[in-house]
Amino acid sequence: MPSLPSKALETFPNPQPERDYTIRIRVPEFTCLCPKTGQPDFAELTLEYVPDRLCAELKALKTYVWSYRDEGAFHEAVTNLILSDLVTAIAPRFMRLTADFNVRGGIYTTVVAEHRDPGWQPPEPVRLP
Repeated sequence: MPSLPSKALETFPNPQPERDYTIRIRVPEFTCLCPKTGQPDFAELTLEYVPDRLCAELKALKTYVWSYRDEGAFHEAVTNLILSDLVTAIAPRFMRLTADFNVRGGIYTTVVAEHRDPGWQPPEPVRLP
């Protein structure tokens, strides 16, 4: 049976919860509708996060992103909504969602939204000589 769009986000246990590491997920085919004109908006989403106990399951993420295809949303609102839903689902130590929207009316829009768990401190970056 083919997949269908869904707002359900699934997770799986972090295989290395004792370690801070970054997961980067690129979603090059995000679409939603302009709430003013009903015309499609296209964006590339880049999700970066440091997991705590859970990780996002990719097929569920794909069908979640697909669920926005027929919904009207301002760029700022949909970026923050997606971030909030992901934070609720997986409770990461840190998460950043960058939504890089294609041109509309001669204007490109990039929206960056972040979440940081209040108890988490990022490790010091390693600086090599």
